[in-house]
Amino acid sequence: MATQRNHGSRPTDPAGPTPAWQDGYWWSNDGLRLHYRDYAGPDDRPVLLCMPGLTRNARDFDGLAARLAGDWRLIVVDLRGRGESAYARDPMTYVPLTYLQDLEVLLRQLDLPRIVLVGTSLGGILAMLLATAERGRVVGAVLNDVGPEIDPAGLARIRGYVGKGSWHPTWMHAARAVAEANADAYPTYEIQDWLGMAKRLYRLNSNGRIVLDYDMRIAEPFRVPGNEAGLNMWGALDALAGVPVLVLRGACSDILSDEVARRMRDRLPQGELVTVPNTGHAPTLDEPAAVAAVDGLLARLASGARA
Repeated sequence: MATQRNHGSRPTDPAGPTPAWQDGYWWSNDGLRLHYRDYAGPDDRPVLLCMPGLTRNARDFDGLAARLAGDWRLIVVDLRGRGESAYARDPMTYVPLTYLQDLEVLLRQLDLPRIVLVGTSLGGILAMLLATAERGRVVGAVLNDVGPEIDPAGLARIRGYVGKGSWHPTWMHAARAVAEANADAYPTYEIQDWLGMAKRLYRLNSNGRIVLDYDMRIAEPFRVPGNEAGLNMWGALDALAGVPVLVLRGACSDILSDEVARRMRDRLPQGELVTVPNTGHAPTLDEPAAVAAVDGLLARLASGARA
């Protein structure tokens, strides 16, 4: 039975510092050296494959890793053109079907028999596509504030900022810029929250400037209509029909509408829809609502693994 829950809205404090990880690398079909973080966990549980959003990187899952590493193994990827992964020679490879190919190479390299897909925004689109391509491996999924249909208002907002480089002289300047751009999505945030987000979004370059941590050219294919989600994404969602799926939606999201989220829940026999109050696009997975929902899904999967 598909269900829906609501919980509180403030982010939780991560359970201490982010645990240590091992850096891993793999080569794409077109010769790019790509990066992932490997957080250790037991061998008798599925592995969490965590995929970030369009302009984000592996640091977006620091809070999740702080809570779960040790109890679960996490593989957290930097998509091509982000974080510690190489930038593409051809910017027109910054599209979901190429990211999918990259991830399939990684899964073959790691030889993971069972995976739980955790995808935020673009990462959720990739989770749906992976469920179709790697159906035999996927035992569960978290789709964080994204669905088979994307709200035009959110797309317009993203097109307005993606690929526009900016830099700041200090982290406090960067935090204030992030706050100005995202105040509607995180209305309860305070300065320490904005500083944490800035350190996930930006990096210090060799000139001592604080710059966005992605290739500005990812905007080139994204601005072409039809390149946001690939082909029939409702069909891709159906590939998850046989496993537990958590659909997370920010209550103020301009990417995943309430109507589409409810259709997703109703279409998935083991689907659950959880709305994160006072949050837009996208929940960080540290909010109490998200923490409780993710923990509930993983408890179901752990129970199933023991059965």
